[in-house]
Amino acid sequence: MAADDLSDFEVEEFSHRGSTRDVYRKGEGPAVVVMAEIPGITPAVARFARTVADSGLSVYLPHLFGEPGREPSAAYSARSMIPACVSREFKAFARGRTEPVSTWLRALARHAHEVCGGPGVGALGMCFTGGFALGMMVDDAVLAPVLSQPSLPLGFTRRKRADLHLSPEDLTTVKERAEDDDICVLGLRFSHDRLSPPERFESLRRELGERFIGVEIDSGPGNPHGLSRTAHSVLTEELVDDPDHPTWLALQQVLDFFTERLLPG
Repeated sequence: MAADDLSDFEVEEFSHRGSTRDVYRKGEGPAVVVMAEIPGITPAVARFARTVADSGLSVYLPHLFGEPGREPSAAYSARSMIPACVSREFKAFARGRTEPVSTWLRALARHAHEVCGGPGVGALGMCFTGGFALGMMVDDAVLAPVLSQPSLPLGFTRRKRADLHLSPEDLTTVKERAEDDDICVLGLRFSHDRLSPPERFESLRRELGERFIGVEIDSGPGNPHGLSRTAHSVLTEELVDDPDHPTWLALQQVLDFFTERLLPG
């Protein structure tokens, strides 16, 4: 996929507690904050954001890392991954900790809610940012969190694989909001994706019970759609434009999840 100039998005700066980032915005209606995967806002991520906007929602796409619009490559991904992993804002290896950038993202969600109205805001993270939507759920503005192939914290121990990248206090708040405010969390992953391990979904099911909706697409040997065992990016790089393909069905489930919870009627 060729580079994307993102010229159909409006770009604005958003600041909170001394941290300022560009945010790419598109659409009308209640807001959804979409957080890009490594290496950044690729053409496939921008395509997904446009699809969300076409469903009658406003998309807020913050620039967290990488070069907006640049097509992915192995070398570019590595250059984006290294500084993100060591950043104090992301705490990529920390277990039992909520990434500090969630404070900025929650503020962005509140701002988007004030600007766009509606009952609340949706939030979707992918891969490196996959669990960030769960951390954002601490804020009352977030009503529709989606975790696509959540990959943090990084690590190879079972405890790391099962960790939800939340502090105990934030996990308690998330569980209370899920129960008291009748909020569901939607999660997506490929069944054999080692970057987004099954233990993490097991933890989500244990902690959230029926409030967690887990979608796991078969990527094992001999799967009917010929998906690679290394398949990872459900809504972007691996998305197949075919109404019968499981990635396309997963995309539709995400759009329905947002529209049912954020659009009136």
